[in-house]
Amino acid sequence: MPTRTRRLAAAGVALLTAVVLLPAGVSAAPRDARPADVGLHATIRYTQYGIPHIVAKDYADLGFGTGWAQAADQVCTLADGYVTVRGERSRHFGAEAAPGGALSSASTNLASDLYFRGVRGAGTVEKLLAQPAPRGPSRRVKELMRGFAAGYNAWLKQHRVTDPACAKADWVRPITALDVARQGYAVQVLGGQGHGVDGITAARPPGARSAERAADPRRSAKAARELFAAQDADMGSNAVAFNGQVTANGKGLLLGNPHYPWHGGRRFWQSQQTIPGELNVSGASLVGTGVVNIGFNGDVAWSHTVATGVTLNLHQLTLDAADPTTYVIDGAPHKMVKRTVTVPVKDGAPVTRTQWWTRYGPVLTDLGPQLPLPWSSTTAYALNDPNAVNLRGSDTDLGFGRARSTAGILRALRDTQGLPWVNTVAADRRGHSLLTQSQVLPRITDDLVRRCGTPLGKVTYPASGVAVLDGSRGSCALGSDKDALQPGIFGPSRMPTLKNAPYAENSNDSAWLTNADRPITGYERVFGTIGTQRSLRTRGAIEDVAAMAEKGGLTVADLQRRQFANRVPAADLAADDTARACAALPGGTATGSDGRAVDVRQACRVLARWDRTMDTGSRGALLFDRFWRKLTAPAGSQKRMWKVPFSAADPVRTPNTLDTSAPGFPTALADAVSELKAAGIALDAPLGAHQYVVRQGRRVPVHGGTESLGVWNKIEPVWDPKAGYTEVAHGSSHIQAVGWDDGRCPRARTLLTYSQSADPDSPHHSDQTRLYAKERWVTARFCEKDILGDPALKVVRVRERR
Repeated sequence: MPTRTRRLAAAGVALLTAVVLLPAGVSAAPRDARPADVGLHATIRYTQYGIPHIVAKDYADLGFGTGWAQAADQVCTLADGYVTVRGERSRHFGAEAAPGGALSSASTNLASDLYFRGVRGAGTVEKLLAQPAPRGPSRRVKELMRGFAAGYNAWLKQHRVTDPACAKADWVRPITALDVARQGYAVQVLGGQGHGVDGITAARPPGARSAERAADPRRSAKAARELFAAQDADMGSNAVAFNGQVTANGKGLLLGNPHYPWHGGRRFWQSQQTIPGELNVSGASLVGTGVVNIGFNGDVAWSHTVATGVTLNLHQLTLDAADPTTYVIDGAPHKMVKRTVTVPVKDGAPVTRTQWWTRYGPVLTDLGPQLPLPWSSTTAYALNDPNAVNLRGSDTDLGFGRARSTAGILRALRDTQGLPWVNTVAADRRGHSLLTQSQVLPRITDDLVRRCGTPLGKVTYPASGVAVLDGSRGSCALGSDKDALQPGIFGPSRMPTLKNAPYAENSNDSAWLTNADRPITGYERVFGTIGTQRSLRTRGAIEDVAAMAEKGGLTVADLQRRQFANRVPAADLAADDTARACAALPGGTATGSDGRAVDVRQACRVLARWDRTMDTGSRGALLFDRFWRKLTAPAGSQKRMWKVPFSAADPVRTPNTLDTSAPGFPTALADAVSELKAAGIALDAPLGAHQYVVRQGRRVPVHGGTESLGVWNKIEPVWDPKAGYTEVAHGSSHIQAVGWDDGRCPRARTLLTYSQSADPDSPHHSDQTRLYAKERWVTARFCEKDILGDPALKVVRVRERR
């Protein structure tokens, strides 16, 4: 930060709050100690829409202010997460209830508790915290965690919880820094052990009379492909960076559009974090995280998209004939480690179960119900998750916040190697663009799978990237790269990366078509595919951003228009053919799946007039949405519905030309018409009349569309057969459009679609949601003059009371 800006920041804060800050030119690195009579404290300047700008003199104080401010907005969500990582859900909510899925794939509270109590019993997080940096978390991060816990606790001590989701609940109680670290750990392993919680906690050695079973390769390959498919995930994202060749002023531009859950523990929360002379970053944090995960500073902006890299692999174990809890490597026996876990249960006796661990990781008996991995007398499967020994993600995020260019982003990734399951897209004021798939991935090479893949793995790996290696051979162990911080992962030099292209875009497909004119190749299958069919969202995105780059002269306003264009790529490919084929149906009728004839003549006219967008005022959008979902729902239907097949030589424009002669076409049309009529919804009703959320007793219309339609502004709404779409499960969340001019302040527009607070009584429970409905943005206030000039400015000084 330049000296003039530092002085302005320090002067402005001192004027408003009388807080003593460090001199502008002095680094505010963590200190060994503070006077015993001075507790943690911070200054929080709230601007419009309840966005806090947190100022502190070191990382512990910054964590304190962040923990306080998050608790004020999200205390129930935070408390629920701490119940999860403590393994106490069954005690408070019952063993069979669903845990919500924010921190793992566990289907019941009991499975969740068994897993997280196992983590606690093994001291997993404590061991990771004890590792010296860079293998373990830095001192800065540990101070942030300590401060975050203290800030959360101070808010609880000084306030009464009014959110009805947890008011007066006995499970809302003080936390420790270890609780904060455990929640961070849960996020790190979401794509690995978190995927297999049910299978890990249900694994039992076979009994003497157990029937011998084996995993079916063909079914397992299909199940693994579906398990890691982007279109079925509850998290995704779009992001695009433009370099200075195509912008109006030669500086970079970034548009980030993460698709995350609208409820629960994977919501984003906005803030600005400032330690004068040390850190000044603005953006969004996952609730419970003390750092900015996605955001910008004065020089660089970044966003993430969920990557295609598979963050786990399996080892197929050969078992001792006399003992199914002993496995053999190169002829030598190795005893599994037995972990006994006891879970207290509400209104019932405690449940005690055993988990079994190997040198590769835990034994598991499935990766979801469709991918069984039977434990027999001869074979078992162990899950390897390299992120289970990685607690470096927050250091990566801090490195981003301190970076001054896309080169600084790459340096942070190289030095910390902490991101588990996302790509990074970035742009800077110097005009550079970047996309890199820098993940912590098991070092699975195509050659290793050829040499060591089991018959099951030979099928699952090409289909899904899930490798199943022969665990009985020491030569099949994962190797190490010289530049990797931990054994068994790829080093930074192996990561698919594109620098300084006119545009760099990702919509949850692999890195291959980051830029259609500069495809990325040469990476291993575990990172993702090359030369395969892209999603409609990727295809539509590349068409649009390539056209923007070709036009040139781009500004932040162009990014804003792009975000809410709500174009439907599926409609551009198929709506005209659908309307014509509909009009040609004999007698204007189609037969539904129930065998009844349905009059579709009005539907034909509505589809012909539809504007091909998912705007709230679009008439026909809802009809096409329901028709398209039914047409594409059957497994494998995408391969059979196009007359022109996919071609790797023309991946953006193929497949195309809808096959309206397919028997499923009139059936899907008839069923969509019948469904809307049964719900009392007019076929030409505006989308916003029946795609909405209810906040504080008021309907708020929601634009955007589902994954299969290919809409950039992705929204996955919840269907009510009597009313339409009445809630959003996940979709566009923290959106940011960032650029720079010749001044020191970034030009940024942001929007948190579901708003800052989960408390329905908060004024910031739905204010940004109403902005989203109107396609309006928040002007980010980053520099002191903008913060101090906010008419809604509210200054709060927070501190521990001892």
